Amino acid sequence: MTPVRPTAWRLLPAVAAAVLCLVFATPARAQTEDVLPPPPTEYEPVIPELVKKDLEVLSHFFTLHLGAAPILDYTWLSQDQASVGQVGVQQNDLDIRSARVFARGTIFAHSKYAPRYFVAFEYRGFDSDPNNNWNFTDVTLTFPLGKIGDLSVGKLKENFSYEMVGDAANLPHVERLMSPFFVSRNIGLRWNRTAAAERMTLSLGVYNDWLTTAPTFEDSGTTVAGRVTGLAWISTSGRRFLHLGGAFRRNGADQGHLRFKGRPESNVTDNYVDTGDIPASHANQYGLEALWNEGPVSLTAEYVESQVDSKETGDPRFRGYYVTGAWIVTGEHRPYDRKVGYAHRVMPKDRWGAVELIARYGVVDLADKAVDGGYLTKWFAGVNWWANRRIRISAGYGRAALDKLGTTGHTNQYFTRVQWIY
Repeated sequence: MTPVRPTAWRLLPAVAAAVLCLVFATPARAQTEDVLPPPPTEYEPVIPELVKKDLEVLSHFFTLHLGAAPILDYTWLSQDQASVGQVGVQQNDLDIRSARVFARGTIFAHSKYAPRYFVAFEYRGFDSDPNNNWNFTDVTLTFPLGKIGDLSVGKLKENFSYEMVGDAANLPHVERLMSPFFVSRNIGLRWNRTAAAERMTLSLGVYNDWLTTAPTFEDSGTTVAGRVTGLAWISTSGRRFLHLGGAFRRNGADQGHLRFKGRPESNVTDNYVDTGDIPASHANQYGLEALWNEGPVSLTAEYVESQVDSKETGDPRFRGYYVTGAWIVTGEHRPYDRKVGYAHRVMPKDRWGAVELIARYGVVDLADKAVDGGYLTKWFAGVNWWANRRIRISAGYGRAALDKLGTTGHTNQYFTRVQWIY
């Protein structure tokens, strides 16, 4: 039996229409120059920069920039009996969320059509296969095509969902919630272009990872994804802007099956929502995204729907959405990157760093027709201390409610993180 859902879904179109009316009733504002990369630090932060000079090689034939992104989490969890019955006992855990090292640069750097490369190697955490902890996260070569845009080839991010397009370490909330609707990396081609004086981004990608996951190309589903973003307005200072976007993804089934699963904004729990393998040919997915930034205050919202072509289970539809509010108490704002249609991390303006308060509410609904993968709601509130341009320390509390197997279970989450992005 399909569980009864809150009537909030029926209100979403009306809410969206009201928001759009307010948005486009506001006069357009002038555009600003790209604010990235960040300017040099003009103060001595209370936590000093670990590396003050870029690790790079610059020559006539190639350039090389080295970087790293270690992230360390500790999570405390408490559950009621209904939750234990649904997903089992979830353990408190110290987790190396990420230990990534990477290299990027250009080949034949003297040419305006110089190809760019990006290679990232990452430790996947304590909960991974001990024989396969280290993996290449990204292996990408990008070819500039002039006014046509750029073409990227290799193992790279898919261009679907605001949460996935950017780096998780830059988001105000600490973990992604829409993960049932995308994959972290895939193998393929992706075209990117800016338009309308860099007020828009356009991207289209084709992916198939059969070389690493399936015996033949036909057994591995081909994914096609596209994303379009636009700036409804942006101030000359870059502190006030409205970003809107839409995306489409046709997710081909692997060996005749699709599976949607996800955790409750945690890297250490089991999957709370999980459809299991669904006999299907493909799923058509649609996404809407918005980011409103008014100085130190921002709202990020996203809605994703997946329409599964599965006659055996009644062609179910799965949905998810979230809204994140953030206030940077110390007055900074998130710089907007016009190249990818995304806001980056906070850059402190004072030696004591920047303090950001966040609150988030999200829903993942994987229960429809003959499939009961669970209906998850999640509240989270926390604080980010951006100690300098590279270090963030976060703490927060979250509460998840899962409707599954005829019961409603609750999990309390207490979370801490330390990250260094170089």
